[in-house]
Amino acid sequence: MHAQPTHAHHRPDPAPPAAPESPPQQDRHAAAPAAGRRDLLASAAVVLAAVPLSLGVALATGAPLQAGLVAAGIGGVVAALLGGAPPRIGGIATGLVLVTAELVQRYGWAAACTVVALAGLAQLALGAGRVARGALAVSPAVVRGMLAGIGVTIALAQVRVVLGGSPGDSVPDHLAGLPGELLHPHAGAVAIGAVTVTVLLGWRRLPGRAGQRARTVPAPLAAVGLATAASTALPAPRISLPHGELRALPVLPDGPVLGIAAAVLTVTLVASLEWLLAAVAAERLRADRPDVPGRPARLDRELAGQGAAEVLSGLLGGLPVAGARRAEGGRASRVPHGAWVLACTALFTAVLERIPLAAPAALVMTAGVRMACFARIRHVRRHREFPLYAATFAAVVLLGILQGVAVGVAVTAFLSLRRLAHTRITVEEADGRHAVRVSGQLTYLAIPRLSRALAQVPEGANAVVELGGAVMDHAAYDTLQSWSNAHRARGGWVTLRGARRQPVAEPASSHVCRPWTPWRDHRCTRPTAPHDGVTQQLLGGVGAFQRDTAPLVRDELARLAREGQRPTQLFLTCADSRLVTSMITSSGPGDLFTVRNVGNLMPPPGADTACDSVAAAVEYAVEVLRVGSITVCGHSGCGAMQALLSSAGQEPDRAGTPLARWLAHGRPTLARMQRIGRLGRGEVALADRPVADDLERLALVNVVQQLDHLMAHACVARRVAEGSLRLHGMYFHVAEAQAYVLDRASRTFAAVRPEVLGGV
Repeated sequence: MHAQPTHAHHRPDPAPPAAPESPPQQDRHAAAPAAGRRDLLASAAVVLAAVPLSLGVALATGAPLQAGLVAAGIGGVVAALLGGAPPRIGGIATGLVLVTAELVQRYGWAAACTVVALAGLAQLALGAGRVARGALAVSPAVVRGMLAGIGVTIALAQVRVVLGGSPGDSVPDHLAGLPGELLHPHAGAVAIGAVTVTVLLGWRRLPGRAGQRARTVPAPLAAVGLATAASTALPAPRISLPHGELRALPVLPDGPVLGIAAAVLTVTLVASLEWLLAAVAAERLRADRPDVPGRPARLDRELAGQGAAEVLSGLLGGLPVAGARRAEGGRASRVPHGAWVLACTALFTAVLERIPLAAPAALVMTAGVRMACFARIRHVRRHREFPLYAATFAAVVLLGILQGVAVGVAVTAFLSLRRLAHTRITVEEADGRHAVRVSGQLTYLAIPRLSRALAQVPEGANAVVELGGAVMDHAAYDTLQSWSNAHRARGGWVTLRGARRQPVAEPASSHVCRPWTPWRDHRCTRPTAPHDGVTQQLLGGVGAFQRDTAPLVRDELARLAREGQRPTQLFLTCADSRLVTSMITSSGPGDLFTVRNVGNLMPPPGADTACDSVAAAVEYAVEVLRVGSITVCGHSGCGAMQALLSSAGQEPDRAGTPLARWLAHGRPTLARMQRIGRLGRGEVALADRPVADDLERLALVNVVQQLDHLMAHACVARRVAEGSLRLHGMYFHVAEAQAYVLDRASRTFAAVRPEVLGGV
């Protein structure tokens, strides 16, 4: 029979209505208008925050101010439709302010738009080539150093605008012009900038119910709005929007081809990194918080979506596009966001021209300070990557973005090689034994020093080579083996020890056969002969054991051979091939005395002589080996339990096949579950979740039943009464790789967690 999954709080569903739609479908349809309204409100809230920042970034680049609005609008529409990350809004690329400003100054705005479009084509090609995740191979310290350098440069440039001046071309220019503007600031611009920053930083801290209502207005909009209101009493330069066509026809930049290629590469690199890092951050947020909507990020599609938005933005006269922030609504909220921005561009020109220049400049300055975020230095130092961060930061500030990233990557490569090559090798002599100790990674770079150290060991000496690093390549392994063989041939004695004093085995190849890798995934155990492949597979596995595992366990097995077995546990479980007892118990040779049969059954005394094998194993473990614990372990998807369920209501076939006769010993388990009701409610339970179905419930009841059968054996009952033997129940869910341990008092199986230490 096939029982349906049932939970403890399950109630029968009411009869379905006659209408063609099921209740879930009706609920979805009823919720659709509400979701649409939420998306529309979310898009309006986001655009109110995006417009001021878009204007500020355009102002900082020297581009027409509509360019920022175009980029925000295109990013909201195109990237929202084509991107593949969790809900996020495409918007202005703050990290590209410096690059765009240099492009505008060097080539003019129309040619800069062409560079943006070409960078978009490059991103489309990268997305089609499925190399998006390769960009994440850049060290986080390099990326953070790049963003910090960009942030400092942006902040210094916009400070001069807030003071009433104009930014320079580089950080030295900013620093050179800053003292004069500090001595002679524009009072109105400074006051407006101060109002903007104060409102921006303090808006979320407004107290009381009135503050809660006010916080529904985005902080950037409130800051710019209050600054604009203050500008009526404080004269200051205002935004000027040129009227006419927004579209900038593509114009090829006039300059060296290598310079243009470098500009396209810079825009592609920075925009892609900013976008992909935002996508990965959104993906991590979704993983950490299940309540956050969205699918896992598909970075190649995300990069292609950004490339399409970049191309369109460049052709329409917009700035580069990047991932700006996570959307509060669904995917539908991002398209209205872009439409709102484009509507602002077309309809609210007169309103936008009332904004003082110092207000969006203060917004961009604050964004630059947040990009710098020197608090991250502590995290970088903890991972010993501060040199990467510092080198990238300094190079971006002094040389430029592309040069800074190149310096960061070069420093990364240098430090990686240095760590591989920086290996300390010492030779010490004590009590006639020579110890060669290696600290660090033992690679081909350290072979000359290793050879010199090994040459210091006299012929015929007693030597120990201790390796303390986590990496040893084949070149170093061959050097050690060659020297060891030669030293032994001359009458010496050699012991090779790895980390934690483990024996040294040959380094794994690019294909790693882990201890519990199934045969089908082992390259080193595949049959080499076309005939009798099953036997060849088995012999291949034995050969792999002799080559890789035997050197690691030979000493322990030799000790057990001398001293005899002294297991402390008897483990009674099913013969199912998916249960690897030593794997799920982390045990080794000599630890477990294991009894396996179909259905992990323990027939009671006097069942029949066919059960003497199981009873004899239990008696031997209890009376001769004197084990201190017996564990009965069932498992999910047990074929024996399924056969028992299918035979419910039928008489046991005691004269049938050996399998049928054996399964008859499981009938008490089936009767026990039927005795307490078809669902077995109240007999057994899982502490962490409801029991999935009758098959799982029968497997749990079977563990309890077999423990009772064990207690019926005199030798077990006597040892339990003495207090020298304990019985335990366990259930292993194969698909989850999760073990559950029985609390016999409450008949509840609780999941074993990694933080739980000790025995059962």
